[in-house]
Amino acid sequence: MSGEMDKPLISLHLVDSDSSLAKVPDEAPKVGILGSGDFARSLATRLVGSGFKVVVGSRNPKRTAGLFPSAAQVTFQEEAVSSPEVIFVAVFREHYASLCSLSEQLAGKILVDVSNPTEQEHLQHRESNAEYLASLFPTCTVVKAFNVISAWTLQAGPRDGNRQVPICSDQPEAKRAVSEMALAMGFMPVDMGSLASAREVEAMPLRLLPAWKVPTLLALGLFVCFYAYNFVRDVLQPYMQESQNKFFKLPVSVVNTTLPCVAYVLLSLVYLPGVLAAALQLRRGTKYQRFPDWLDHWLQHRKQIGLLSFFCAALHALYSFCLPLRRAHRYDLVNLAVKQVLANKSHLWVEEEVWRMEIYLSLGVLALGTLSLLAVTSLPSIANSLNWREFSFVQCVATSSAGNADSGTRRPEFQSQDRHLPALHHQTSFLGSRSFGCSLVPVSTPHVIERI
Repeated sequence: MSGEMDKPLISLHLVDSDSSLAKVPDEAPKVGILGSGDFARSLATRLVGSGFKVVVGSRNPKRTAGLFPSAAQVTFQEEAVSSPEVIFVAVFREHYASLCSLSEQLAGKILVDVSNPTEQEHLQHRESNAEYLASLFPTCTVVKAFNVISAWTLQAGPRDGNRQVPICSDQPEAKRAVSEMALAMGFMPVDMGSLASAREVEAMPLRLLPAWKVPTLLALGLFVCFYAYNFVRDVLQPYMQESQNKFFKLPVSVVNTTLPCVAYVLLSLVYLPGVLAAALQLRRGTKYQRFPDWLDHWLQHRKQIGLLSFFCAALHALYSFCLPLRRAHRYDLVNLAVKQVLANKSHLWVEEEVWRMEIYLSLGVLALGTLSLLAVTSLPSIANSLNWREFSFVQCVATSSAGNADSGTRRPEFQSQDRHLPALHHQTSFLGSRSFGCSLVPVSTPHVIERI
């Protein structure tokens, strides 16, 4: 049973089949890893594939050697920490004390803490794992990094998901060295400041969609308001005034009437902050002053609001397709046929109503297709494949003149990451981005460390 638990996440023949992982040049920089778990194996695979010489320290190297790439050297912990200057500590917090016997060998070296606490541990301990590790090894430089990257992403490569790696340490040179390694591995290092920020960095994997909380509550609030209004108008009013029981409309019909109202309001809230930001800058006569906090947060949530608008519109389309399947609809058709027979009418055709419904359906399909185009281009894999002119063309085609009020924003990789700094592009009048006018870089996000 223990042998099954020691198997890596990805079969090793996938690693050995890659010739780039089979041999590493002798002049390659050497990196040490303490630990032999899933994350340590994935980290070793990524480092070897990125051109590093990897030495893995394990308490039982003979048992774990077959789980790592053939180019990685698996040895005892004492030997693994002797020559590398950068050592990844891939063990749990409760095992940090077992490394104290290596204090002399680790003196002056850079320790990269990749651990993550559980939610209970995060609330229980006042200091972060990285700060605790630094207290145990005062002669070492501790860097917090790679804790937000999963083992699967390390093995498969940073092709999908978030490529950002938050890095924090009290020594700038140590951060610079780890940042260069992250860039070589295909990730994007983000400077989070001193080691005191490690607790915040360790809390990142514990958060569940933090950027979606406010937009989701907004969408739910709008849905409840419009649903209550449609309930009073379509169900409660006929029951009170005409004694008609139409409560059967609550599950499908009232919901279907509510969803497009929510979608329209959410879509308008995507472009409205851009207009307000532009008007504010025109009133001030400068773009160098920071926006109010409420407007800045609104600008940052535009992508989520736009995707929720698309979600409501898609649900409205599905509900509309389900309307003819209802039993109530079939009864209405039968009753209409009976009324037509009793009225002695052989042909029932109202030209105005036919044209109105045809145009209504056609415009609805076009609107949903346009919103789908905007939603698809908000995906990172699609957005990164478009240059700015192509994305601007999609915006011009897919949005109305009102929606184009903030379509002149530039690509997020060229935008200023500090609200106090001016935008570098002459067409940029407010903090914005490509998809649904979203700001992908929050105001509090530190600067990305550039390759030296």
